[in-house]
Amino acid sequence: MLDIKDSVAVITGGSGGIGKALARAWMDNGGKVVIADLFQEELEKAKEELGPSGVRSMACDVTKEEDCAALASFAVENFGKINMVAPFAGIIKDGLMLSPDRETGKIKRKMALDDFRKVIDINLTGVFLTVRECVEQMVNHDCRGLVCLVSSTGSLGTAGQVNYSSTKAAMNVIPKVLTAEFFRKGLSDRIRCSAIAPGYVGTPMVKGMNRKALDQITSRVPIGRLIEPEEVASLACEMYRNEAMAGDTFFIHGGLRLGSEG
Repeated sequence: MLDIKDSVAVITGGSGGIGKALARAWMDNGGKVVIADLFQEELEKAKEELGPSGVRSMACDVTKEEDCAALASFAVENFGKINMVAPFAGIIKDGLMLSPDRETGKIKRKMALDDFRKVIDINLTGVFLTVRECVEQMVNHDCRGLVCLVSSTGSLGTAGQVNYSSTKAAMNVIPKVLTAEFFRKGLSDRIRCSAIAPGYVGTPMVKGMNRKALDQITSRVPIGRLIEPEEVASLACEMYRNEAMAGDTFFIHGGLRLGSEG
């Protein structure tokens, strides 16, 4: 079992939602964090909430190689190591791939290529770059720890999310690929990769939804409520501690099952 105390986590999307919840849980257990996000102003707010001791922040565009390389180097320069890589930065740009007109039956609207590409760039390419650069530093500095990806129940296929669901399905297979690669190179006893797959999480954005829409969402969850970000963070911390949890995706969804309509 690994101890979080004095361990270092690099968290993208760290200024809010699950990322900030993980940063708080990590620090509550005596760890140190580097939080990264696109806007420095949001990072400063998060730092104030988390407390100045044991936290560093850096503005980072995860779609840019140089930013991700700089983030990994920044973590090592400040804390000397990386033990947890949590590439939690992500966006949603929902919409049906094709939308027929109800009267004519002809296609009246298509998902914009830009909306597809932006989600892929941040949710998939951004994860690849963050993990690649941070794991390089982990190997070179003989670190021990976990790459914790964030998937989703959307990885099972949700209508209106061909872009998002595709990226989250990728998060389910990457742990298997990286675990095999680490195993081949004699690294798998030191560096693991797993994914956490939440259901509907009660982030401020979700809780701020239209009440009717929110009630409809929670009515589909067997435990009768949204998953709290702190519950997701708690599982991520346990995945770090428990070295037997490797190469797979662990769902935390309150019993949610998607129907035939996604």
